[in-house]
Amino acid sequence: MQKKLRVGVIGLGMGRGHIRGYRAHAGADVVAIADPDAKRLAATGEEFGIAGRYASAAEMLKRERLDVVSVATPNKFHAPLTLAALARGAHVLCEKPMAMNAGEAGKMLAAARRARRRIMINFSYRFTAPAQALKQAVDAGTIGPVYFGRTMWHRSRGMPGFGGWFGQKALAGGGPLIDLGVHRLDLALWLMGYPRPSWVMGGVYDRIARPLAKASGKKFDVEDLATGYIRFANGATLALEASWAVNRPEAEKMETRLYGEKGGLVHRNRGEGYEFEGEVYTVRENRVVASPAPTVSVPGGGAMFHFVEAIQRGRPHIADGVDGVMVMRLLDAIYRSAAKGAPVRP
Repeated sequence: MQKKLRVGVIGLGMGRGHIRGYRAHAGADVVAIADPDAKRLAATGEEFGIAGRYASAAEMLKRERLDVVSVATPNKFHAPLTLAALARGAHVLCEKPMAMNAGEAGKMLAAARRARRRIMINFSYRFTAPAQALKQAVDAGTIGPVYFGRTMWHRSRGMPGFGGWFGQKALAGGGPLIDLGVHRLDLALWLMGYPRPSWVMGGVYDRIARPLAKASGKKFDVEDLATGYIRFANGATLALEASWAVNRPEAEKMETRLYGEKGGLVHRNRGEGYEFEGEVYTVRENRVVASPAPTVSVPGGGAMFHFVEAIQRGRPHIADGVDGVMVMRLLDAIYRSAAKGAPVRP
């Protein structure tokens, strides 16, 4: 029997989900957690029975011998904490977005390669059963080469609380584009096989959030809606939309559609919640027919389970740092294009 991987989790907001994911795998043991919020640190430690509790991530990395570290902090700290964990010999699973910008992301990937350690990004929507089934269909050639896609995540009024880190560019790097859009962008790119981008056009808006934030008297300096249009070297194009506040009736609407030469597909949330479904479109007798995505078995624990399994079995893992860097390049390009008012090269 293989020795259990010793895991540490930094940041106990999103990090609590990471703990649950690791606990789903018999080969992982979360032995240490770190968070500067003393109450949250104590409560999480008690909830999961974790003895190693640290107010400082640096102290945790210094004192604990860890095989894997999850970085689940505000975006500003992703790069420095990842670099510190890699320097201590740990593999890293980092929350999305990978970093504040592509420059930081590139340094993280380079450091992982130098250290001969893995880096994975928590692109969690890849790990839904419908997404896995759709990927199998695409890879089998069912819909043929993809030439156009549209991927989006809209909330009607789902802004994070004004004054928090999500709405501050210095801590988050951006608004819904870098918070929500990153998931739907990665999902579309993954299904498309991550084609090489040629140019990007983008737009960002704060028409709804700006007056609300001003009335609250709290800081909010990111967008509430972002759009992007990406052209790839193979001629395919992809439209991206992400919002925390837009005038449509659904509280949450997530959808990724791809169109290929032989068919199409969709991955979307059911109703307005966080359960998902997929459909594959094929042509029969000159009619387009929709079929539910095939049923596939996906183990509980999502990205964390997958990461542990890949490490223990010596297999490649998906959602690696190469994909993370490409996503950051595209997000950066959307913001640059919006500021410039013209297309840019990513």
